Amino acid sequence: MRKQWVLGNWKMNGSRESNSHLISGLLAGLNAESSSGIGVCVPSVYLIEVGDKLAGSTVALGAQTISEHDEGAYTGEISAKMAVDCGCSLVLVGHSERRSLYGETSEIVAKKFKQALSNELTPVLCVGETLEQRESGITNEVIGEQLDAVIECCNSDELGRSIIAYEPVWAIGTGKTASAEQAQEVHAFIRNKLAQKSNALAEKISILYGGSVKADNAKEIFSMSDIDGGLVGGASLGAESFLAIYNSTDVIG
Repeated sequence: MRKQWVLGNWKMNGSRESNSHLISGLLAGLNAESSSGIGVCVPSVYLIEVGDKLAGSTVALGAQTISEHDEGAYTGEISAKMAVDCGCSLVLVGHSERRSLYGETSEIVAKKFKQALSNELTPVLCVGETLEQRESGITNEVIGEQLDAVIECCNSDELGRSIIAYEPVWAIGTGKTASAEQAQEVHAFIRNKLAQKSNALAEKISILYGGSVKADNAKEIFSMSDIDGGLVGGASLGAESFLAIYNSTDVIG
């Protein structure tokens, strides 16, 4: 059975005070018997402090991005080694905001993916299409290109150490959400794409949905056969809403 995950992406939100309150609420309400994975991807300046608060818990710590370089004169960047040194076990790579706002190409994303793997970090590869691309009927072509950049530089074992998150760009922070059927269709495409590399890989890898997941739509979305959990944005900033989404993974499988 594939691992189910619910990951929170705090983006550029939080403070030391609000982070402490959020983590306390999360840990207090966490179902210790759940087999689903849970993690939070926090701003780099808070990684150590949040990691300390998560110590001994089942909540994984994730970075929101890493450099494609190992080290050197790259002011403002953090390396995969640094993320690990801060206690991270996960890192987002290729988030749509990194692609659109900071010009990260699929080639750069693939390099970051490899950096994560080389440093024993689990890369969470984000792929997705814009509204214009969806309306033009090229969703599969866009996502296929984003996947190919990584598939072509990794073997099946390496890919099997990752998580994939499908995030329709048009449904991030807009209040719009792909229907469960729309999400399932793209997840099935991704899994079939991976099956061309390896059937075992396709069956093993967790594919998350990341487009305005909320407590009131999570169960329907997670009930789809190829959706293995969620990458959650705004709803991860509140312990109650995030836990409600996490607890919705009991419908998976």
